[in-house]
Amino acid sequence: MNWNLSPPSDGVSRRSFLAAGAAGATVATSGCIDSVRSVVDQSGYNQLSLSITTVPADADRQNVRIARRLEQRLEQVGIDVTLDMRSRSELLETVLINQDFDLYVGLHPADYDPDFLYEALHSTYASEAGWQNPFGFTNMAFDTRLEAQRRTDGTERIDHVQSVLRGLAQAKPFEPICLPDETRVADADRFDGWSDGDLATRHGYLGLEPADGVDQLRALLTSGRTTMNLNPLSATFRKQGTTIDLLYDSLGSERDGTVEPWLAESWEWANKPTDEKTSGDATAKRTATVTLREDCRFHDGTPVTADDVAFTYRFLRDTSLGRAHVPSPSPQYRGHVGIVDGIDVEDDRRLSITVTSNREVGERVFTVPILPEHVWRKRVDQHAATGDFTAPQGRWSVVTSNNVPPVGSGPYRFETRTEDESLVLRRFEDHFTLREDVSLPGPTVDELRFSVDPGSVSSIDRVADGDADLTASVLGAHSLGTIPDSSAIERLESPSRMFYHIGFNVRNAPFSNSHFRRAITQLLDKEAIVEDVFYGNATPTATPVTGEWVPSSLEWNGEDPVTPFVGSDGELNVEAAKSAFETAGFRYDDNGRLLGGY
Repeated sequence: MNWNLSPPSDGVSRRSFLAAGAAGATVATSGCIDSVRSVVDQSGYNQLSLSITTVPADADRQNVRIARRLEQRLEQVGIDVTLDMRSRSELLETVLINQDFDLYVGLHPADYDPDFLYEALHSTYASEAGWQNPFGFTNMAFDTRLEAQRRTDGTERIDHVQSVLRGLAQAKPFEPICLPDETRVADADRFDGWSDGDLATRHGYLGLEPADGVDQLRALLTSGRTTMNLNPLSATFRKQGTTIDLLYDSLGSERDGTVEPWLAESWEWANKPTDEKTSGDATAKRTATVTLREDCRFHDGTPVTADDVAFTYRFLRDTSLGRAHVPSPSPQYRGHVGIVDGIDVEDDRRLSITVTSNREVGERVFTVPILPEHVWRKRVDQHAATGDFTAPQGRWSVVTSNNVPPVGSGPYRFETRTEDESLVLRRFEDHFTLREDVSLPGPTVDELRFSVDPGSVSSIDRVADGDADLTASVLGAHSLGTIPDSSAIERLESPSRMFYHIGFNVRNAPFSNSHFRRAITQLLDKEAIVEDVFYGNATPTATPVTGEWVPSSLEWNGEDPVTPFVGSDGELNVEAAKSAFETAGFRYDDNGRLLGGY
């Protein structure tokens, strides 16, 4: 069976004549405020007014404290500000699906590979729903560099990524603030091996060594979202997707930045890419021959076959399976599967996957959850049979339903749940990791129970008292001082790939003005935010990625290298900050209010 999945619009042939390093400029629309709320003064001029969308303190204390600091700074420079408080799911729906916001403060999920910037910034996704480009940002120079980093390897790819980062630091469709330290605590007496795997992935829950007689792992969540929705396609309920990783297998599993075979027994890439010419651009197509592990099954007993894998990639490209008038890609994995050019199924265990990218980006394709065709096709068929069928991206029931009970093939299967209270998973005894000839960590306890405790401090206390084994959610920075100094409590720390940021809706003025966005980012004292909001348990940053990808010009050296805080010792230089807004094309009235208009 062969399915050609080549997309005509994923941008690989787009050209740009803007030179490298000039990617920072977007068209400045200096001062127009057509879609922003207004407060009219007696002279008939409009005071610039905006809202900051954020979550309440009980959802993320750091998030709302950043928002309040920004609110205070904006008011100091004469802007009328309101905080738009929403639950985490509501915030994600507002920003990712409805795209109805001015600016927001949030925690971006990022990824292990900088290719996530492609889906975050490429023009192809500017009008789509999901984590891909929620800002509505469009820029041909960015597109060219984002496409180039997908096609190149080694130092050439690093150069293209660094060019994107330099342009991002100038254009600022979003502004990274800091990368929080991830801290959890675990019971050191009931389990060994906590530090062997990342608890943000499936590996943190597999291969643990329980003490004698321990057959249940009791994990605490500070949010009930996981108990309410187990749909791997949902963009509004998932954050890091650990439970999805436990319920669903993927062909490969990322560990320490490398994708290793998981459900796939192996894959082999063709020695040389196929060079084709498309609109004058060289496009490297690579093909991986994938062999699945033998005799794997979904939780309902149905065999996992190469047809299910091929179906998954087709389905993620269009969740209507061609039945709607226009394709409806999955918001959650749009960027991953967009490079899949074709799939050829050879038999039940073997298939070839052709991608239009380099090998590193191509292997991101192997990290999506493999879905049972017989379950998801039936759901689409039922909806398509209702008559005039549409499947609005990110909004129709196949994508938004809670998917309870979920049917995957992962190391744990669904047992039961109580909304906003608990989720219980049971070891899947037929999982391939439990076979003697497979040298991968597998589930070592019969039951994995997630219980909701909204407080970080109370969660720590429950682990210390022996009432729980692990704080599965990242602990709030304010609670870390309450962790007891005890040999029975293991403190688990790891740097985060996620980053706190401010996102701008650049579709609408004045946020379509890059100078206006830059003026706002200069109100942020990132060093002070790390100390005051995170109590030092975070790293300020000028970029959304770390390590070798960061150009020397954007390395953090005590202040933001492009838009440093306008002030000193935590105090805003109000006059200097106002001058930046005037440079952006705005002016002030006699009462110090920033006015919209020319």
